[in-house]
Amino acid sequence: MKGQNKLFIAIIFALILGVVLGGVIHTTYPDSKEEFAKNIKLLGTVFIRLIQMIIAPLVFSTLVVGIAKMGDIKMVGRVGTKAMLWFITASLVSLSIGLVLVNWLEPGHVTTLPIQDASSASEIVSNSKGFSMEDFVKHIIPKSLFEAFATNEVLQIVVFSVMFGIALSAMGEDYTKPIIKGLDVIAHAILKMVGYIMWVAPLGVFGAISAVVATNGFEIFKVYAIYLRDFFFALAILWLVFLLVGYIILGNRLFELLRRIKEPLLIAFSTTSSEAVFPKLVEELERFGCNSRIVSFILPLGYSFNLDGSMMYMTFASIFIAQIYGIDMPLGQQIIMLLVLMLTSKGIAGVPRASLVIIVAACGMFDIPVEGIALILPIDHFCDMGRSMTNVLGNALATSAVSKWEGQLEN
Repeated sequence: MKGQNKLFIAIIFALILGVVLGGVIHTTYPDSKEEFAKNIKLLGTVFIRLIQMIIAPLVFSTLVVGIAKMGDIKMVGRVGTKAMLWFITASLVSLSIGLVLVNWLEPGHVTTLPIQDASSASEIVSNSKGFSMEDFVKHIIPKSLFEAFATNEVLQIVVFSVMFGIALSAMGEDYTKPIIKGLDVIAHAILKMVGYIMWVAPLGVFGAISAVVATNGFEIFKVYAIYLRDFFFALAILWLVFLLVGYIILGNRLFELLRRIKEPLLIAFSTTSSEAVFPKLVEELERFGCNSRIVSFILPLGYSFNLDGSMMYMTFASIFIAQIYGIDMPLGQQIIMLLVLMLTSKGIAGVPRASLVIIVAACGMFDIPVEGIALILPIDHFCDMGRSMTNVLGNALATSAVSKWEGQLEN
């Protein structure tokens, strides 16, 4: 625990130092801020790429071993059903909270934003136009395992790993023991690598934060104060609901879980990447007492189907854009939008800036000007910090809850 506390303190220190340095560069050396941001961001890029390097082999090895060791296909189906019920319920709750609070607080009616250049959103708009049911199916089912590995398509790796693990479990333990043992060794070796890579996290946090503060400065918070205030208030309500449910299921062990995942939460907040903490989250949930087979099965699924912070942001941002343009959406239409977002958002975790892509697609479907996405782009990085941290919390609670329901949560 001493080593963990040292890392946590180092990340906090890097976060503060990054904000200070970024602010100094923005105010004192405005002509150099773009070049500075481009160079210092490389520290964050190094950390993210180190993590991305081990995600695919970790998901594959842990998931195959977990399912093969279960041996009981009925248990796989039972655990998977419980996980999907949690994911669907959590998604509906997240979307509903975003919808209710954006209608109650009405940030789009009281916020005065500067006119943004719509060209800044052109890439996101173009990405959303091609999204269809065909793309959705292609995104889930891998054409090649090696392609899925190369592009870190977690959901595709999960699909192959589940089928491969079930096939191994059906072939008999005597026949498959060497393969399972080899993959188990690989999984433990990768988790050992996680311990080394996490000490690069403070540098990654420092680079990511100082780059964004140097580029945007502190003035951006004044312009978007109402939008940020209302969004983070909505996130706080979502956290309150999740923690209340977590306490009902886990009891006082909820506080132990929060202590365990404090580093993953902080890293996700600082780097705006819930993917960056996946290996560390696997490790901490197993230390918390969750069954390793359940962790290796549910967590990869959660990273594709259970992005609660991103879900809440979708309804919040979509209605906010409508409010900015003075578009009054009836309640029935908003509920239809919620259901559309619920369906279209599943399984696109690998799409860059997935939340914004889905928001643009939804806006186009409900006659809301899609160029309105340019209004929230300048502050999206800071919203993404809250979204990513909430995604991590939601997946940690889902895995712990299913482990408890299966009687597989150890003290």
